This record gives sequence, structure tokens and C-alpha cells, in this order.
Amino acid sequence: MKIPKEVIKEYVKSEKFTNTADIMESIKSMFADVLNEVLQCELDEQLGYEKHERTDPGSEKKNYRNGSTKRRMKTQLGEVEISVPRDRNGEYEPKIIDKYQRNADSLENKILSLYSRGMGSAEKMCR
Repeated sequence: MKIPKEVIKEYVKSEKFTNTADIMESIKSMFADVLNEVLQCELDEQLGYEKHERTDPGSEKKNYRNGSTKRRMKTQLGEVEISVPRDRNGEYEPKIIDKYQRNADSLENKILSLYSRGMGSAEKMCR
């Protein structure tokens, strides 16, 4: 699926690219943003509630978010830094990347296709 031309046109106008390096840096940033969103969605799904959502004190939900860990991933576009979310009980294991994975060879195509469908596709994964 392709990104609609109108969306690309508006994005290009807002970024004011001056060279191809700027474009590649922007794509690299998009990759990191989408990957971070997917990781947050995975944790939302595992915990059963979204970030900033209040839980009842008497509920069975005894596991909570506990910040994130920065990780550098090597991609075809260069190195990107992502934030892997954590939970207090240490039960969360990312599904899209392995626990110690540092190379994003096969991930890039998946992430770029999600982005081409719009960030809404990544958000739908949460639900």
C-alpha cells in the first residue's frame, strides 16, 4: 500500500528538505517512531490497559509500566535509538524484536509498510 500523494506533499512542505541526506534522516526517524509505537502497543496489550490509564486500586492488575530502556538498532538507514518499555514484574518480552536483537534487517520492511498505511495501522495493533 502506498502513502497518498497529498500526505507526502504536505510532509515535504513541512520538512523543507535541502538534500537527500535530510530525506534519509527523516525516514530513519519515522522508522524509530513507528517501532517505538509498536512496542508501546505490545505492552498495552500485555498489561491490559493503555499508558496513562488509571486502574482501580482493588483490581487484579498488579503489574505496571516501569519506564523504558534505550537500545541502539542497526538498520539499512543507519543506527537508530529506540526505547523498549519495561514492566515492574519483568514479564514483558517484545514480540517484534528479540530481547537482545540489535540488527533490524527484516523489521524495516514491516515497519515501513505500517508507516505507509499511516500511523493508524500501528495503533490498530494495540486494539
